[in-house]
Amino acid sequence: MTKKNTTTQSSRSASARSSKKPQPKRSTRKAKKASTGRFARVAKLFMQLSLIGFCLLIFWMIYLNALVREGFEGRRFQVPARVYSEAQELYAGAPVRQQTLVDLLDQLGYLQSSSVSQPGRYHQQGSTILLYSRGFDFWDGPEPSQKLLIRFNSQGVQSVSNMAGKAVLLTRLDPLYLGQIYPGVVEDRLLYKLEDLPERLVLGLVLVEDNRFFEHWGISFRGIARALFANLTSGSTQQGGSTLTNQLVKNMYLTPEKTIIRKVNEALMSIILEFHYGKNEILETYMNEVYIGQQGARSINGFGLAAQFFYGTTIEGLSIQQQAMLVGLIKGPSYYNPRRNPERAKVRRNVVLKVWHEQQLISDYEYRIAVNAPLGVTDKPGQANFPAFMEALRVQLQRDYRKDDLLAEGLRIYTTLDPVAQETLELNVHASVSEAERNYRIESGSLQAAAVMTRPSTADVLAMTGNRYAKETGFNRALHAYRPVGSLMKPAVYIAALENGYSLASNIDDSDVSVATREGDIWQPLNYDKQSHGSPMLINALAKSYNQATARLGMQVGLVNVFDVIERLGVEGDVPLVPSVMLGAHEMSPMQVAQMYQTISGNGFYSPLNFIRAVSHPDRGVIQRFDLKVDQRFSADVSYLIQTALHEGTLTGTSARIGRELPSYWWAAGKTGTTDGNRDAWYAGFTGDRQLVVWVGRDDNEETPLVGSTGALPIWMRVMKELQPIQERRSVPSSIKYLTVNESGINVPERCDNTISLPFINGTEPEKSNRCRSENETQQEASEKSWWQKVFD
Repeated sequence: MTKKNTTTQSSRSASARSSKKPQPKRSTRKAKKASTGRFARVAKLFMQLSLIGFCLLIFWMIYLNALVREGFEGRRFQVPARVYSEAQELYAGAPVRQQTLVDLLDQLGYLQSSSVSQPGRYHQQGSTILLYSRGFDFWDGPEPSQKLLIRFNSQGVQSVSNMAGKAVLLTRLDPLYLGQIYPGVVEDRLLYKLEDLPERLVLGLVLVEDNRFFEHWGISFRGIARALFANLTSGSTQQGGSTLTNQLVKNMYLTPEKTIIRKVNEALMSIILEFHYGKNEILETYMNEVYIGQQGARSINGFGLAAQFFYGTTIEGLSIQQQAMLVGLIKGPSYYNPRRNPERAKVRRNVVLKVWHEQQLISDYEYRIAVNAPLGVTDKPGQANFPAFMEALRVQLQRDYRKDDLLAEGLRIYTTLDPVAQETLELNVHASVSEAERNYRIESGSLQAAAVMTRPSTADVLAMTGNRYAKETGFNRALHAYRPVGSLMKPAVYIAALENGYSLASNIDDSDVSVATREGDIWQPLNYDKQSHGSPMLINALAKSYNQATARLGMQVGLVNVFDVIERLGVEGDVPLVPSVMLGAHEMSPMQVAQMYQTISGNGFYSPLNFIRAVSHPDRGVIQRFDLKVDQRFSADVSYLIQTALHEGTLTGTSARIGRELPSYWWAAGKTGTTDGNRDAWYAGFTGDRQLVVWVGRDDNEETPLVGSTGALPIWMRVMKELQPIQERRSVPSSIKYLTVNESGINVPERCDNTISLPFINGTEPEKSNRCRSENETQQEASEKSWWQKVFD
């Protein structure tokens, strides 16, 4: 029993052991099976994720591909609408003085140099200027860059010839760039085709920025590895591995942030760009796109504009060292700016020159000359800032052009602005206003001013300022300051009289005058000096600006006729039909006054004031030219007479300072204007080929101690003295004859004293006398003598 049990236990124990032995094998197989299952699931998941990732990458690449192609085809040729000044014409006999041309060249950013070896340089010696013009693509054809020898005499340009000694019949300087206007982009560039760029500049750029450009497909693994090694060994970011394609992609599509995602996008987009476009296309776009400098909000992009911006020359005219400087600026346009950091810039330039020398792009001799050359950047970056003129230009553009045309990329707008006249006007307005404040003890900064200069023969607006601080933006007083014009309105009264049988010698009663208005009030104008002046001749009544004589004359001629003249002069808007308008109780802007006086200075021809010479479209060429439009509104003889009366004002009248202080051979004409309380001081006048309207006053309309002759006239005189307008010969109409008259307006012999020679329209000649004094004058003189004798007796 015991044995059996023992045997049984042993049997069970063995059975148990035997049953436990195969168990580990089954567990291993299960573990292996589970492991295999997990791997399969991971692999499957990986495959699924890879497939999803691949699909996302494909979709992302499709998106990037569309982005790259759309951007490259569109933006690489994006150019803002550019605005240019008037272009100076040079030819034998041109009325351009030597100093005027020098001032203009300085404005345009030309550099005065003893060596005129590249475009944008000039040299002055005696009465001769040697000039290397830049050339320019105008709306009516290109003007080539050329060396010119210009000789001057006292009248202007004596001769223009090329370096071969052959006469140049006509040439134009490049205009001054005034800025962008439509569309409102801040980037600016001058486009060049690759074949038009200097070959050495192109090769030099590739050598410095990406010497394997023609070998890689948009990314350079060798460059990345080299940069990574240099950065790791130095412990800081010393080098970058970007190719030219990378840089172009970054400039055109991406933000400057340094993240892995952006770098990946940059690499992918670079590959896509290289896949679709050839190396030459990419290189051409890069050279027109690369950021090289900044001027305020204006971004200087591309080598073409950079050449003009820093050196005042064309890209074709860049010297070796200048090309090297522009290439060097790519690394850090602000850090290496040659105007602000000249020493740093010179070091960077010489690094570029060293690379070129080592790569045998330049010779030993060229290298030695270039590294020792000065930077030679111009003082002026070549863009003007004329906010008042630009605002007026926008007004005309919006009035005369379709919006779609204005928004066209690459639109070129050629204006009438004269850069020398504009700068002269700005400087003298500010100087004169400041001087008036000091001389008349006016609070500093309280006076304001506005001025508009035009050309009488063409109605072109040559210069404008709407602020004594001309560069400030904001309220443009030349356009929007509507102020009473005072005596500036008086010529309308005298024109109406001359059209209705009066002559310059007609006697006008200057005694007290009273006029009943429609409202039942009595209008009683007084002269400025509160005195009456008897019966002056019409010419003197206007020259000395007598209010009483003017009011009585206007009422005698008839308000209907006077207001008809006002309208024909070009005064638009609702002018109230009241007598006080004859003495200037009507508000006008300086621009409106300039339009009114343009008809007078234009010999009776009305021409709308104009800011635009032509507008060209990048595809359609010239879309509009602004040729002179004229409408004869006054006869030649009446126009001649009113100009004569206004000229008398500069000799014996309210603006007699002109006759005393300006050259005696000048012929000038104009009218002062002063309003109640001396709140507004005006002068509108013209001489030679310039007309200028000036207003001085306070924005708060408070009184001042200034009148037209002390507030506005000094500005007019300072500007004209500096500009020295060419004095054009004035022809006398065939219907006009000159006669000698005495103070009473009677035609007397030339031998008589106190006489004046005046023009008369045939049929309006005054009474003729063979004696120096008429019988009435003799009797009056005898009566006065008898009276005095009685007093002394």
